[in-house]
Amino acid sequence: MKISLIISVYKNTEALRVVLDALAYQTFTDFEIIISEDGCDQDMANFVASYETLQPLTHCTQEDEGWRKNKALNNAIRVSRGNYLVFIDGDCVLHHRFMEEHKRLADPKGFVAGKRVKLGPQFSEQYLKRKDFLVLENEVATHFNKLRADGAEFIEEGIYIAPNSALSFLSRLRPMKHLKGCNMSFYKSAVEAINGFDEDYQQPAVGEDADLQWRFEQAGYKLISARNLAVQYHLHHAENWADQTAGLLMMQEKIKHNQFICLNGLQKMNRLMSAI
Repeated sequence: MKISLIISVYKNTEALRVVLDALAYQTFTDFEIIISEDGCDQDMANFVASYETLQPLTHCTQEDEGWRKNKALNNAIRVSRGNYLVFIDGDCVLHHRFMEEHKRLADPKGFVAGKRVKLGPQFSEQYLKRKDFLVLENEVATHFNKLRADGAEFIEEGIYIAPNSALSFLSRLRPMKHLKGCNMSFYKSAVEAINGFDEDYQQPAVGEDADLQWRFEQAGYKLISARNLAVQYHLHHAENWADQTAGLLMMQEKIKHNQFICLNGLQKMNRLMSAI
């Protein structure tokens, strides 16, 4: 199995530096890194070009014409050399066993879904200062009152439960039900079977995970939970959340027509059909 870690970014090099620095602590390190940029920012280009990592590092860009994350992700899939793809966002720092767990859970007929703890400003600042990542992991997993006082959300998602531990049954009791675009993985062949991400979506959220989930399920793939296994720490920032109504309505229309192989994805089906 060859693995590609695809990191979605938009201008935030400060957070990306921390995310990349933390990869040095991974228990599994045999993967390539693809920076999937929804834009073409010179500061990002300079940063990626100067960053040194043990893994092969590729930077994909496109013109900044509004939210086109799905297009950027399809670009990353096209250049990926791995046959297994792991997706995160550029402001999500990974637990040191994150890649190991995604690799362990990989299934040709499944797609893996995890969650993240949303850190408050003070804990995020500790990560941005790049203090000892393993010490910070332990603090997030044990200092619940401090996390709560700092405004953290989904604190329970910051607890790693080893799959062979006496508490592993807890992960099975509360499995994931929904795919999260910031913490997911699947074989490249699986996403190619549904023609990748649907570029019809022009707003955040629905198109990058919920739409992907129903299409995977219609194609016969099962959701595999990585809750409390593939743990990640989302760095604090001001929310910029768009209304999801339009995306949900679009998804419902596609479900109505059972369009689980999207027309505007890795392959442009409309163009192919019009050329016939």
